[in-house]
Order: sequence, then C-alpha cells, then structure tokens
Amino acid sequence: MSMYQFLRHGKLLEPYVEKIENKIAQRVKEVKQVVEFNQWKVLNSFRSHEIGDHHFTPSTGYGYDDLGRDTLERVYADVFGAEAAIVRPQLISGTHAIATCLFGLLRPGDELIYITGKPYDTLDKIVGDPQNPGRVPGSLADFQIGYQYIDLMADGSVDIQQVQNKISQRTKVIGIQRSRGYANRPSFTLEEIKEMIQKIKEIREDLIVFVDNCYGEFVEQEEPTQVGADIMAGSLIKNPGGGLVKTGGYIVGKRDWIELAGTRLAAPGIGLEGGASLYSLLEMYQAFLSATCGGRGIKRSYFFIRSARRAWFYHKSIME
Repeated sequence: MSMYQFLRHGKLLEPYVEKIENKIAQRVKEVKQVVEFNQWKVLNSFRSHEIGDHHFTPSTGYGYDDLGRDTLERVYADVFGAEAAIVRPQLISGTHAIATCLFGLLRPGDELIYITGKPYDTLDKIVGDPQNPGRVPGSLADFQIGYQYIDLMADGSVDIQQVQNKISQRTKVIGIQRSRGYANRPSFTLEEIKEMIQKIKEIREDLIVFVDNCYGEFVEQEEPTQVGADIMAGSLIKNPGGGLVKTGGYIVGKRDWIELAGTRLAAPGIGLEGGASLYSLLEMYQAFLSATCGGRGIKRSYFFIRSARRAWFYHKSIME
C-alpha cells in the first residue's frame, strides 16, 4: 500500500517520481554523507560538553551565569571550528547579527569592502550612503565608515585584481556573502571561499575576513571559519534553527572579534556576560541537530530541479 493509490493521478505520478529518484540517487547519497558527518559533529560536541536537561533551564533578569547559554555558545564554537561564539535570542535576525559584527569591528575612518558583488538589499541601510552619510541615520556611513563593493567577473568569480587595487590603508574588513541572496549567481562553495580568503590574506594579512553564512550552514562538511574566516554570522530562523527556533542569531569566530561584537550587542562592561535566555534554550539545543533538516531541503531541491527539467522536456516534445 502506498500514498499513490489515494491520489487522483497516482498511477501516472508513481513511475514519474521513481524515474526522478533514480536520476538523483547519487546526489542524494552524497547529501546523506554530508548530513551524517555534520550530525556526528554536533552529537560529538554535545557529548564532550555533557549536555543535559539542566542546560535547558531559562534565565531571567540580567542573565548572569547562564550555564545553558554559555555552554550552547561553546558547542557552536566547537562545531563551527571557531574560538568563541554568540548565540542569543537578542540577535533578532541574520541582518542584525551581521550589523552587530560590522559595527563591533569597524571604527570611524575604517572601510568595509564586499568582494562578492553588491550584498542583498537589507544591508543597504546598514552600510548607508557614503556620498550622503546623513541620509540613513545610524548607518556605517553616518559614523564616517567607508564602504564599497566589487562586482564579480563575468564567470561569477571574485575579481582579485580589482580587490587588490581597491584595498587601502583604511580598509579593515573584507565581506563575503556566501549565498546568492537575490543575485543571479550560484552560492559560493567552501573551496571557493577558502581560495578567496587565502588571496585576501596574501594581499594583507591583518585584514579581517567576515562571512555572511546565512543559508550556508551544514551544506558541506566544513564551515568558512574552518578555512580561514575570522568571523561569521547567520540566523537561527534559517538552517541552524531547524524550523524550531522562533527567533535568534549567531556569530562565531576569533575570540577578540567575538568580544567586540558582544560589546556592540550589549554594552561596554557587560559584553557576553549578560543577556537572559528566557525560554529559548531548549529549542536552540534541539534545533542545532538540524543537519538533517538542511539535508532534506537540498534533496528536495534536487528533486524539484530534475522534475522541472523533465516536465519542460515533456512539454517541449508535445509542442514540437
């Protein structure tokens, strides 16, 4: 007995689906291997940090000495191959996490350069308008922080020569957007990001490489912080939230840069010591087992692409 017997066109759909599944079988196998690897990373970290139900206890008020929150952040740092992490419901979105990083790292007179083309629209208000700094109050431009982006080359790769020409003494942070966002380009693979970082560090080793990792978590066996990124941010409403976390974001990276981001998120003198977790911990721990969710999403994408391609050829043959 199968579900197809309950569907009006089940007899047509069943062989159609089977053919597509056979076509994508190797890709699905590869995704499964990535999922299992990442699932093991998370489970192994849970075990090494001795995660138990006492870590789910909520904190209120100032949130000092929140064992569950602090341990969760150590787990994130461990899994992402970073020195430290911020994982908080107070980070309300990926955009907020990105802004927290940038405002934590940059100072008046510094410059941010995005080398992967123009970032998606939500970052426009963060960087502001360098030609008219007061147009967006509170933006980087409003604090006399410079910004520019460098278009990708025709083949979709980073224009390293142009990047080298644009970097100046005031350049402090290099931005990389991993996902395509709203652009008509593929998302960057980890190998491509690794190559970008190596070339940037060859130009100037002291440049801070920031990666917007939204939608990129758990799609490969490593993360950008494991191939040279100094700091990275993302949203818990996306991949690492597994559809369970109601709000929140994360930042991982080198300890010095994480502490600066923590000061920006809270206040000098408070940093990462404060911040009540309220009732978010249980779902955040549960959701971090979300490598399987990401894997299912990738499998569905492969199925949809192959299905759409097959339907297009079928439609084309009828028209001809």
